[in-house]
Formats: sequence, structure tokens, C-alpha cells
Amino acid sequence: MKPNHLTRLAFTLSTIKLTSLALFAVTILSSVQAWAAEQPSSKPVKVFILAGQSNMEGQGSVDHDDGPNGAKGNLAWSMVNSQSAKKMKKLKNEKGEWVVRDDVQVSFKVGGDKLLKGGLTVGFTGYAADGSRRHMGPELGFGFVLGDFYQEPVLLIKTAWGGHSLHGHFRSPSSGLPAYDTGDWPKREDVGQSYRQMVKEVRAALAALGDQKYEIAGFYWQQGYNDMVTPQAIPEYAQLLVNLVSDLRKEFNVPNMPVVVGQLGNEGPVAEGAMFEFRKAQEAGTKRIKNAVFVKTTDFARPAELSPCPTHGHHWFANAESYFLIGDACGEGMKSLLK
Repeated sequence: MKPNHLTRLAFTLSTIKLTSLALFAVTILSSVQAWAAEQPSSKPVKVFILAGQSNMEGQGSVDHDDGPNGAKGNLAWSMVNSQSAKKMKKLKNEKGEWVVRDDVQVSFKVGGDKLLKGGLTVGFTGYAADGSRRHMGPELGFGFVLGDFYQEPVLLIKTAWGGHSLHGHFRSPSSGLPAYDTGDWPKREDVGQSYRQMVKEVRAALAALGDQKYEIAGFYWQQGYNDMVTPQAIPEYAQLLVNLVSDLRKEFNVPNMPVVVGQLGNEGPVAEGAMFEFRKAQEAGTKRIKNAVFVKTTDFARPAELSPCPTHGHHWFANAESYFLIGDACGEGMKSLLK
């Protein structure tokens, strides 16, 4: 065999060996990556508990256009026409689809037994119990803020029920029983049922993390309408709020858990009446809680004529911009505590 033929043969054999080694290396790397993907992240998940009544459930319209004002005030319309359009641009991708954030997961049990889980996007509301994903709540703005703040993964555990009060349903153990008729759904023996259910659902969501490390990083409370319309409830609301936070901190062994309380800002500023007195009680209670911030929301109220449901003032007229801004502001409030 001539020398040049031997050289070619040696080169060919070397090439085969190198190719085999490369393929072997790729196979090993793929196996390692697949194994790593199945392992719990070394970064602890930052967990936030979101609780309240219907305004935490989420009443903001995503795309309804069949009301008296057409599409005005829904999320799609607001992203083009509202004063917050630029800020809300991030909610859709370049294809015009709703962004789904895999770095911010949501867990929300609706309809008693349906568990919504997945990346943060529109649709994590009580309406999803019937299959509808056409509403959004404050978790959307809140989750985007915290997702941008952390490099670690974020989990929002949402627990909310329409019409549930703090003087009745959410009344925590250290508050005992009320000295008067609760004026809403629970019988006296069932007072505190929402508090107990909240704890149960939070524990279930944490258990679902398995071996994944986590840290309960904060509590966001958006509630109050039923207490506001119950005269006996307003004077005791501040203390009940203090007790609620104290009991939750003990329950989950997070003595300095950051707390954000979103103001009941429906329909904008008022100077007198039950809403005015209730807001004062909300703020007074928050100021008595260590490591807590009260977030005013009245500036986020939008006119009924520019909203999907002009008769639903108790639900911010279903205005999506309002719900987004509430969540965004409360997310910024939480950031101020975390820093």
C-alpha cells in the first residue's frame, strides 16, 4: 500500500474515532441534562400566599365585548387604549398571544375541587371552575412584578372566595367568636371556615412541591367589601387583621412574614360614609403589623362608562386595567418589604 493511502486510512480511522467520541459525549451530556431536569432546583421557590374575596378571585374581563360598553375596559382593549397600555404591553408576545410565565407558577383551587396549576397568565379566576379563562385578577400584575424581581422560581398560592368576610369566614383562631350575628353565610359554629380552608390549601400546594426547597416569602391580602357593608364589623376590622396575620405567621412558622394589604378602593376616593370608615380601619390595622405595607388603590378606579360591567362597582366594573394596576402596585409594595 502506498504511503498516501496509509495516510488517508489513518485519517479516516481517526475521524471515525473522533465522531464516535463526540456522539458518546453528546449522549452523556443529554443524559445528564435529562437527569438534572428531573431533580429539584437548588434554588428555593419563593412562595406568596394571596387571599381575599371576589376581588382577589378576579373579576377583570379579558376579552368580553358583548356588554353595554362593548370591549371598553377589557384587557385586550386596555392594552391599546388605556393610560397603562405601555405598561401592559408585556402581557402579550410578538405573536399577539397571552404570555405564559413558567418562572411564576400559580396554584388556585376553584369550584371546591378543581385545581388550576400552571405558568402565570390570564384565567386564574373563579370562573375557571366552569372552564372559562376569560377573566383575570390582581395575581397577574403582582406575579409579573415578583417574577421580574427574583431569579429564583416563584409560586403564587391563591385562596379566595366571593362574599367572604374577615369578621365571619376568614376570622382567625385568636379572634374567637364574634359577639354579634355575622350577617353573612357561615353559621356561628362555621365562623373561620375560610381561614381553615386557606391553611389547608396552602399546605396542599406546598406538599405538591415534593423535595423542592421553598420559602414562604410573603402574604398579600385583598379583601373587605362584606365587612364594609356590615356596620358592626368596621370597628373591629383593624384588630381582626392584626390577628389574621399573627395567626398565619404562627401557622407557617414565619414570624416576620412580609405582608401587603390592598386598599378597598372600589369606585375611587370618598370623604365620608362606610367606605371611608372602612378604609381607615384597613390602614390602621396594617400600621399595627410589623413588616407590613398598606397600598392605596383608589387611583386605579376607572369610569363605569369605560368598563365592561357598569353596574358592578363592587367589582371595579370588571375593568381589567384596574385589576392589573392593583396587582402591580401591591407587587411593588411587596418588593419594598423584601428589599
